[in-house]
Amino acid sequence: MGLNETPSGERVHIGFFGVRNAGKSSVVNAVTGQELSVVSDVRGTTTDPVRKAMELLPLGPVVIVDTPGIDDEGSLGAKRVERTLRMLGSCDAAVLVVDGERGLVTADRELIRQFETRQMGYVIAWNKHDLASSQEGLAELREKDPELGGRAVAVSALTGEGVDGLKERLARLARSEGRVRHIVADLVEPGSVVVLICPIDASAPKGRLILPQQMAIRDLLDAGCVPVVCREKELEGALASLAAPPALVVTDSQVFGPVSRVVPDTVPLTSFSILMLRYKADLALAVAGAAALDRLRDGDCVLISEGCTHHRQCEDIGTVKMPAWLAAHTGAKLEFSFTSGTDFPKDLSPYTAVIHCGGCTLTAREMRRRQEEAAAQGIPLTNYGVAIAYMHGILRRSLAPFPEALCALEG
Repeated sequence: MGLNETPSGERVHIGFFGVRNAGKSSVVNAVTGQELSVVSDVRGTTTDPVRKAMELLPLGPVVIVDTPGIDDEGSLGAKRVERTLRMLGSCDAAVLVVDGERGLVTADRELIRQFETRQMGYVIAWNKHDLASSQEGLAELREKDPELGGRAVAVSALTGEGVDGLKERLARLARSEGRVRHIVADLVEPGSVVVLICPIDASAPKGRLILPQQMAIRDLLDAGCVPVVCREKELEGALASLAAPPALVVTDSQVFGPVSRVVPDTVPLTSFSILMLRYKADLALAVAGAAALDRLRDGDCVLISEGCTHHRQCEDIGTVKMPAWLAAHTGAKLEFSFTSGTDFPKDLSPYTAVIHCGGCTLTAREMRRRQEEAAAQGIPLTNYGVAIAYMHGILRRSLAPFPEALCALEG
């Protein structure tokens, strides 16, 4: 992936929700201008969430998600409904597609309650507005419930009526939900030199840097900083070549130990994984969860979860290195479970602790949801960078740029 391509986790995720046969897939296809989803008169044609990364003008880079009907039936239907509800956790904005002939049904109103409980921005796409009964239904909604009526946009997936207006509404909604965030540039002044350490080993992707490294470099360049990139093997020489110490050193977590011995104590040091977690979710909460690593005992099961799916290499950090580090740190005979992508257990009770990646491919909303679910169930969740720094005895140093996280460590 090039530096100019917007990764999925950085795109606005817009989910289309509703009951079966409301016309969700037809509206999705009309909005995207593509045959993204299969359309049929048969109820429940969409059986799994369908995702598409694309440019949606006037908004920009987005991920469109078409979901199964919220009123699906049977044991298989119940699983589809559960997956639809879980998609709410990763979407930044929602479109409730309503069959204008029927109007708002109970399942629609339950979805609205879910949107508002989760503090999600949403728009109601009042579909089939080419029909007189749909027009009458929308007029009645606006009269009886002006607040909900004000969220409704009259559309017809059949004729294309109102589709441009829906896209304009979505663009305004997504912009109002967004905020300017930095991965690393807010920690240093413009013009600062920042050294970035990017190991190139068997687990590194061929011909490119991993996503957090790319994002950090771009963030620094946009802020007028000077990123200096090297491997850990060349770090000592790179530091010696600089006229003055760098403002910050950021390392891949896997080489935290040797890098910390080379970087002077006077130079702030942290990791890509720690930066990414701060960017996506609650760093202080992950720091508090690291203490659970000292309480692991024989037979405890640790869930190691990654947001992306990739081919596992012999030096894979999640399935090879992390279990080895934990075994050495705890001296315990531990059990491990592994998940990746969107597969994150709803029930975390089988696990004593969760160690998560930085979440670079996940939306911030999804990463926060995972943290919140673990906290609600009383299961400590930390992340790769925090856990590795903790086990190497350098967590306090790696948190020096983040006073709020240091407070969590001291607490």
